[in-house]
Amino acid sequence: MRFGTQICGDLSLGGQREWLVADGRGGYAMGTVSGLRTRRYHALLVVPGDTPATRHVGLAALDPVLRLPGGEIVRLGSHEWADGALDPRGHALLEEFTLVGGLPRWRWRIGATVLERELAVRHGTSCVAVVHRLVSGGPVELELEALCTWRDQHGERGAGHLDVREVAGGAVVEGAYRLRGPGWRPDGTWLRGVHHRMEAARGYVPNEDLLLAGRFGGVLTAPGDTVEVVAWAGDLSAEPAPAAELVAAEHRRRRELVAALGSADPDVATLALAADAFVVRTAHGPDVVAGYPWFGAWSRDTMTSYEGLFLVTGRHEQGRDLLRGYAATLSEGMLANTADGGTVGHNTADATLWFLHAIDRHVQATGDDDLAAELVPALDGVLAAHLRGTRYGIKVDESDGLLVQGADGEALTWMDARVGGVPVTQRAGKAVDVNALWCNGLAALAKLRERAGVSSDDVRRRLAVTAAAFRRRFPAPQGWLYDVLDPDDAALRPNQLLAWSLPYAPMEPDPAALRRIGDALLTPLGPRSLDPDDPAYRAHHSGTMADRDRAYHQGTVWPWLMGPYAQALRNASLPIDDLLAGMRAHLGDYGLGSISETADGAPPHAATGCPSQAWSVAENLRILLISTH
Repeated sequence: MRFGTQICGDLSLGGQREWLVADGRGGYAMGTVSGLRTRRYHALLVVPGDTPATRHVGLAALDPVLRLPGGEIVRLGSHEWADGALDPRGHALLEEFTLVGGLPRWRWRIGATVLERELAVRHGTSCVAVVHRLVSGGPVELELEALCTWRDQHGERGAGHLDVREVAGGAVVEGAYRLRGPGWRPDGTWLRGVHHRMEAARGYVPNEDLLLAGRFGGVLTAPGDTVEVVAWAGDLSAEPAPAAELVAAEHRRRRELVAALGSADPDVATLALAADAFVVRTAHGPDVVAGYPWFGAWSRDTMTSYEGLFLVTGRHEQGRDLLRGYAATLSEGMLANTADGGTVGHNTADATLWFLHAIDRHVQATGDDDLAAELVPALDGVLAAHLRGTRYGIKVDESDGLLVQGADGEALTWMDARVGGVPVTQRAGKAVDVNALWCNGLAALAKLRERAGVSSDDVRRRLAVTAAAFRRRFPAPQGWLYDVLDPDDAALRPNQLLAWSLPYAPMEPDPAALRRIGDALLTPLGPRSLDPDDPAYRAHHSGTMADRDRAYHQGTVWPWLMGPYAQALRNASLPIDDLLAGMRAHLGDYGLGSISETADGAPPHAATGCPSQAWSVAENLRILLISTH
């Protein structure tokens, strides 16, 4: 993936294309093609805490400054300031940005002098390595200005005391992370009013102050000469390898990861690398980051993504550990939704049903009957809790076997946005996706019981009643399925796709219904969340947080839904070969090499939300592999 001066030098283009290199623990390095920090999340070292959601920003930038042979000083960083100024404007000197195996590489040209920067994160640690290499010209003097902070990734920090202690080869900042490189010279100047234009557009505080902690430096005499810097958190006394070695090692790891997939399709390779970013190791075992840069772990997203992140990529052992770990957290027959807000919440009607789906897919793919036997008792507990009733009004209606959910002030399906505590799309009652998952989950439990040597007769009897009720009650007069029953809501939404796409879907394939759904909802990046002809439709997912939440499930495009849509088409013997052309093109549009959380419902379907979203990547990778085999 390569961009030249026309993209790199135009901040409306290069400033909106973002790269991400994850550390396998929930932290990351992230920025833009142009080098301009447009979000408060952009930094070279973002360190995870006890959970993937508790991250701290450390090394914000490492700005190159060149002194040419004639004495001219050229600053290659790029910054925007609170007064609107752009200074320096190093992006104007970029001749190329390249993503090589998912790792970013920049080249600046100043006449005959060309300087290259390459960056990698050492997987499994909070350690970033940055190599600056002279490609042509010289001799030149190179300084690297270390702009530092230490703050919560969602917050800001103003000028004040930031503890910087000089150590051999560099400095330790706030006792939290260490910088190492040649020729360290401390500074201590606060740079006030660094502006983040994306935060301004999203309605958040857009400015912060950064400390110029000091400078590294060296002379690049001839092409091939380097100045290398490493920054790391954790054990600050454990010296990492030289930066160039760390970069080379990460390139090798990524080549091996792609080779293991055995596909010649370059977009499969790209998405395999994207998927790698979401699978993390925490103190409690494997987990999944729902999206970068601001999400932590969400059980719904994790289980929806399970096939694409763990099974098609061959992470069977990690996946097994993850499923066992999540099973141990069940409470009243429910998985917790997320702890991103600081407390554990169980406000989800579908995450546990996706968990049943993930376990079934794992056992079917791996033949792991031991796991089935181990988890069946816990899954029997899930069934029992849903039969007697659990949190938030989640309970089986014994009159038809369908699952009811709903509670005041709660939105329990994946369409869970609220504004001022009021759900935008509450969908209380018998939601079509929840009940498709319920039917699928009953069938999965029956199969898992049988593999474990346990009778499934009672589950199969219940499944027969529930599936028959689903087929009888959900078809709407319009030719598609009701979105919710009791009270009835026939709004045309993509939730009904699960009724045809799941492995044990309750509905037979219906080409006519799928064509109606596709004609109304399908875009190049996936289905819209609501029919544009619906009075509640919102075409754009932008503005303040309240504006975005009002549009979140009212027309906004969700790329993860391409998975259920494509699977439903395939189950109906309809072609899917060209369905992912828009997704392939999108890989170079927003979160480079990844797939966004959302997009505008209206053309040209500008990407919105997180630049890199787990279930978007997982479902599109799964379908891409199906369509190319």
